[in-house]
Amino acid sequence: MAASPLLDKPWRELQWGEKEKELQYVKEYKPEIEDIKHLRVLMFGHVGAGKSSFINSVSNVLRGRMSIPALTSATTSDRSFTIKYETYKIQLGRGTSKTFLPLVFNDVMGLEEGNHSGIHASDIKLAMKGHVKEGHKFNPVGPLTKDDFGYNPNPSLNDKVHVLVCVMSANAPEIKDSVLQKMKEVRETASKLDIPQMAMMTHIDAACGEIEKDVKNVYRSKHLQKKMKDFSAAVGIPMNCIFPVKNYSEEINMKNDVDILILSALRKMVDFGDDFIEKHLN
Repeated sequence: MAASPLLDKPWRELQWGEKEKELQYVKEYKPEIEDIKHLRVLMFGHVGAGKSSFINSVSNVLRGRMSIPALTSATTSDRSFTIKYETYKIQLGRGTSKTFLPLVFNDVMGLEEGNHSGIHASDIKLAMKGHVKEGHKFNPVGPLTKDDFGYNPNPSLNDKVHVLVCVMSANAPEIKDSVLQKMKEVRETASKLDIPQMAMMTHIDAACGEIEKDVKNVYRSKHLQKKMKDFSAAVGIPMNCIFPVKNYSEEINMKNDVDILILSALRKMVDFGDDFIEKHLN
């Protein structure tokens, strides 16, 4: 008899029925320091990892409906869809009651093999320190320098990154050594700056048929657990800082189980970022 692809018990507990509580926690968050208007999350990862799709999915969950704030590629091509440094704000409410969540996302061009394709690790390092201007167009041929128009010489506390998130597709082939090297470079810089780091594993339903059948199998899937452990070992991010998520892509209606996985990752971003702001920017 073939061994089951599922563990008898989930290896991580998740409160599937507490969506409203998690939603309220994220929606009510405000940075305690007056000079900081929002907590800034920087997403990076290999091409096609699903960074922009995650930002879309967060907007869907927090607004309680499908919305389109960040354009994404319709195909998992080998070229990065994101070419500019843009800040994505999450709108809550409509009309006169419209507000923005004090949590913003920055998405950068995907990491690729070679020195003349994808984003340069040095550009991500500059973004972390707040030196990349809004709208700067990334150049795969040459990294941003102090003489470029897109360089911000005097970043404010709001320009700086408060949480770094590495995004990895569970369905992608093994990451090439040159891309792993770039990821490590970025992580080392974040460590020196004391910026908290976490990782997200996307496309979990495409990677595992049991998760595709039922998202609640996420922490029982032997295949996904191994993928996460391998990724943790390769990139050096601890398992308790890696979160599997399913982005909204084909659905036209919201699903509670998908939402709770996204909120689980989002809550950690808020907590990690808030701790950083409290400790280093106060």
